[in-house]
Amino acid sequence: MELHAITDGKKTATELVEAILAIADEVDYIHIREKTKQTSEVIQLVEQLLTKGVQNEKLVINDRLDVALLTGIPNVHLPGTGLPVKLVKQKFPEIKVGVSVHSLAEAVIAAEDGADYCLFGHVFPTNSKKGIPGKGTKLLKEIVQKAGIPVLAIGGITPDNMTEVAATKVSGMAVMSAIFSAQNPKEAAKLFRKERD
Repeated sequence: MELHAITDGKKTATELVEAILAIADEVDYIHIREKTKQTSEVIQLVEQLLTKGVQNEKLVINDRLDVALLTGIPNVHLPGTGLPVKLVKQKFPEIKVGVSVHSLAEAVIAAEDGADYCLFGHVFPTNSKKGIPGKGTKLLKEIVQKAGIPVLAIGGITPDNMTEVAATKVSGMAVMSAIFSAQNPKEAAKLFRKERD
């Protein structure tokens, strides 16, 4: 089961490089999701990571196909309201494309459009979606069974509830604040890896 770490948009580029280098060996993929940074900043960040030895296959660029193409990153993750998956796959079939979904219907459409995987959430209550109840593992399990493509879970996932998520047979789990907002991102990532392994 894959472990994806998603940047939380709260760190400076310098802090991000430090955190990503610290967790790179503990996780399978690192999503660069920096909505408030300028395009040039994100490109510089990715170039720094590559220069410092992070493998390009390990990085996923969120929402910015242009950045992925310019930096040679083979993975993009699209928000549900972002670029059309079908169009991206038609123009750039070599790029692995994931998309965020919030229902079974959206997951089925993602599969029909050619997405390589979908990211479903939020499974449990989470600070990034304050006041909105989690969608639960029952719906997650149904999506895993019926989507037709690999499904990743996101939202309020901790080392304590990973077993419950894993029981749905998801292909992976994605974590944002539990790693990137932790005082020690490396130790946090290690905990997730230990529970998974």
